[in-house]
Amino acid sequence: MDEEEEEEVTDLKLQLFHNTVREHIIFLLLIILLYFSSYVVVSRFRRRDRDDLYSNDEDEVLVYRISFWLCTFTLAVAEGAAMLLPVSIASNEVLLLYPNSYYVKWLNSSLIQGLWNHVFLFSNLSLFIFLPFVYLFSESTGFVGHKKGILPRVYETFTVFMLMAVIVLVLTAVLSAVFGIEKFQFFWFLNLGSVHLPFLYSCVSFLGVMLMLICTPYGFVRLFGVVNQVLVRPMLLRDVNEEFSAFYMEEASVKRKLQNVSISDVSGGGRMGNGLGLSRGRNFMPQPLLEQSQAHLYQRKAMVSDQQELLNDRLRQLDSERKELDKQRKSSTFQRTFVYPLAMLLLLFCTGVTILLVVQNTLELLIGIKALPLSTRQFTLGISSLSKLGPFGAGLEVCLIFYLGATSVVGFYSMPFMRNVCPKRSQTSLPQLMLNCGFMLVLSSALPLLSRIIGITNFDLLGDFGAIEWLGNFQIVLLYNLVFGTTTALCLANKFTATVRRELRARLVENYVLFTNYMSFIN
Repeated sequence: MDEEEEEEVTDLKLQLFHNTVREHIIFLLLIILLYFSSYVVVSRFRRRDRDDLYSNDEDEVLVYRISFWLCTFTLAVAEGAAMLLPVSIASNEVLLLYPNSYYVKWLNSSLIQGLWNHVFLFSNLSLFIFLPFVYLFSESTGFVGHKKGILPRVYETFTVFMLMAVIVLVLTAVLSAVFGIEKFQFFWFLNLGSVHLPFLYSCVSFLGVMLMLICTPYGFVRLFGVVNQVLVRPMLLRDVNEEFSAFYMEEASVKRKLQNVSISDVSGGGRMGNGLGLSRGRNFMPQPLLEQSQAHLYQRKAMVSDQQELLNDRLRQLDSERKELDKQRKSSTFQRTFVYPLAMLLLLFCTGVTILLVVQNTLELLIGIKALPLSTRQFTLGISSLSKLGPFGAGLEVCLIFYLGATSVVGFYSMPFMRNVCPKRSQTSLPQLMLNCGFMLVLSSALPLLSRIIGITNFDLLGDFGAIEWLGNFQIVLLYNLVFGTTTALCLANKFTATVRRELRARLVENYVLFTNYMSFIN
């Protein structure tokens, strides 16, 4: 009996070892895949010219490469954070559909729990260590009196980073004591990993959720404009070829007018200048007539410049309209007739479902049916579906989570204060890459919290994500739902009724002017 028990214990330990190795292999493959996709994205936006790469200095090249690698890793972590909830929901439904399948034995609660823990760990490392270190490392020059090289820059970066870390950690300890997270003790730094870093990350996640509260409703509206720019509208009762020919001929006419104006300006100015020169040289023209001719010359030049400016504006307008018509002319009938209306209906459907879920979640919170997003229990995959509609509802939740992520990114980069920071293809410098990767990490880390707060899904936040303290505050969660739903509804109402309101305002002003003119005529 003892030998059998020892064999069972050995088998359990061996199975646990194999499961651990398999999970780490899966994590490594996921990290490689995410890093490769992030590398493609960052390489598409980074600037490749000589000024940014410092190709003449080997030390600068090494610093640039290290900074580039860490920025790419940060973006990979951001992608992983954005996919946490969709992957977890899909895994739960797969285990429910195929509970005894041999091919999904590797998919278990331990794997998903480890994925959440790894993403939380790498998010903290990227946000509080890697990005600050990269920025300080790229801006460092070494201490005064040391030789130039990598090691002096590393020493300076490490020294400045440690000073900043001490300041931030002291502020975190003070804030945690103020908010009652922990009483301030002399050996407070012993609770660095268990109390202070999670509290600091909860503060950053709260800022990210507040940022998404601003940019996500605006992104709902802005996404309709993006679809209008990317896709081609259907052409009803229009002959695009005829309009394209008309624009082409009008553009040629404007070019001829612009050329004639420039030629007449040169010839007229030359003749007037010759006449003025003769009058000055021979005193042939009287002084009053000379002043009158000069005034006429200045007036003519002002009129010609105004006319040239108007013609140039009209030429640019015609060129943009002709390109738009050319795009419509080259698009297929299927794209114009089906793709554009289908995309608009899909956006309307996703936005409407999101608003309805927010309203339902708010009512359930008020009644007391819905629990707060704070996770207090261990979740096991494959027990029951968390959606009332089964696999279809889970798929809808995954689509809505990705839709929320897309709208938050579009709304964030459409804000006025982000115009100078928005990345451009092959024109983004290294400091801008660092800043954008940090923003993406904050938004993606706040996406699971947002989805859980507004009731998009009932899937519990696993790991340290579910232990964030402010998620258990009823007032914050309820107020967030109310503000999010109200702001989204107002933004959409403003978007779709703007044309009608402008027309009504114009008609009211017109009627008011007619009424005042009529009353003044009677009086």
